[in-house]
Amino acid sequence: MEIFMVICLLSLFYVVFYIWKLILQRRGQCCYLLGYECYKATEDRKLSMESCVNIILRNKNLGLEEYRYLLKSIVNSGLGGETYGPRNVISAREENPSLSEAILEMDDVFSSTLDKLFAKTGVSPSDIDILIVNVSLFSPAPSLTARIINRYKMKEDIKAFNLSGMGCSASIVAIDLVKHLFKTNRNACAVVVSTESIGPNWYSGKEQPMMLTNCLYRSGGCSMLLTNNAALKHSALLKLKCILRTHLGSSNEAYGCSIQVEDDHGHRGFRLTKHIKAVATQALTFNLQSLLPRILPLREIIRYAILTHPLYKVIDRNIEAKKVRLNLKTGVDHFGIPPTERAVIDGLGKSLGLSDYDLEPARMALHRFGNTSTGGLWYVLGYMEAKKRLKKGDKILMISFGAGYECNSCVWEVMSNLKDANVWKDCILSYPIKNTKNPLAEKCGWLNDERLSFVKFDDVKQNLQRQIL
Repeated sequence: MEIFMVICLLSLFYVVFYIWKLILQRRGQCCYLLGYECYKATEDRKLSMESCVNIILRNKNLGLEEYRYLLKSIVNSGLGGETYGPRNVISAREENPSLSEAILEMDDVFSSTLDKLFAKTGVSPSDIDILIVNVSLFSPAPSLTARIINRYKMKEDIKAFNLSGMGCSASIVAIDLVKHLFKTNRNACAVVVSTESIGPNWYSGKEQPMMLTNCLYRSGGCSMLLTNNAALKHSALLKLKCILRTHLGSSNEAYGCSIQVEDDHGHRGFRLTKHIKAVATQALTFNLQSLLPRILPLREIIRYAILTHPLYKVIDRNIEAKKVRLNLKTGVDHFGIPPTERAVIDGLGKSLGLSDYDLEPARMALHRFGNTSTGGLWYVLGYMEAKKRLKKGDKILMISFGAGYECNSCVWEVMSNLKDANVWKDCILSYPIKNTKNPLAEKCGWLNDERLSFVKFDDVKQNLQRQIL
């Protein structure tokens, strides 16, 4: 009897110990966002619509058809007249970028965002255990992480990672890396810096699929502070619930639809091919097929399964016309859509069944700051917070796309009611803007007149300059 009691006690002790071990492991795997800071450039770097046209006019490689294409792209982009550009482009040095200017562009983002981040959160740079920097198109030596470590005198055993070539989705890739590193580093603090090198990668050629990036991409970025220390969860803004990555790089079509190349005249740029829409749709479909069962309630999944079952057509012959889809709003309260361009935002909204209210943060982030590549999602989050939309317990879905080709997504839970105006504080009261019609549509619409094909091109350029000035 005593032996039996000992065996029972040992078994019970083992079960309790095992459960406690799982709890400790689970606690160490949590990922909290303590703070984030979006980059806002100085006023002298603002790109008005007139400035954009003047930059276009400097490109001597362009003809009438290229002007028409750029005008159409700018008018339909969804960008406003207060976005920010790199110094070398504003100073008319885009064709001969220097290394020092490229490094200065990065330093501006690093110092501005990290200084504010450390001051706001009260965390010292010496307490950072993990540092990840993602810049797709610029990777100097020493690395960009080394520049930050040197500037802030971070500790010797810090784990530093430099991510390049990951495209607009690099921010979520970096957070996924942090999540995995947290599994083996307890009570750690991690900093992620997400930005893009715009100045040295300005395209000076005339190939239309490569000119589009000049119309859309603007200077921006964001720094984030994350931790798995449960003692700090009460001061956290968000908690990471799940994250999922989908990569279609094994497909040649997907690999080449968004790629850095040189054109026939040796001008380096980023080419977006006609296949990118189909590839992005496929990547998003694969990603959501794995993500949605994790975040939607069971009743919604059952409802969808019943309504899409072939036998249900016998009951309701008009079911196909009703276009049955999963209702994402049963498991998600806010949607972080990448602010890439107007057509992409509208297309994603339509495919996901989102309202204008859901798409407003992405549209307004695009209008105010432009396509800031990997930092774009955080301007969208900042808009939600500045508008006081984020309440405790709300779920936020972030979706991003990147070269390779990949689609990445993550879901956050809001830890408390958020209301910091952040990078939006000087303009949030003027948003949302109802009329986002581009003024260039009226000023330069005459460029589409077919009769201009018989007019001397220099006269067309001079008239365009007069219209803008």
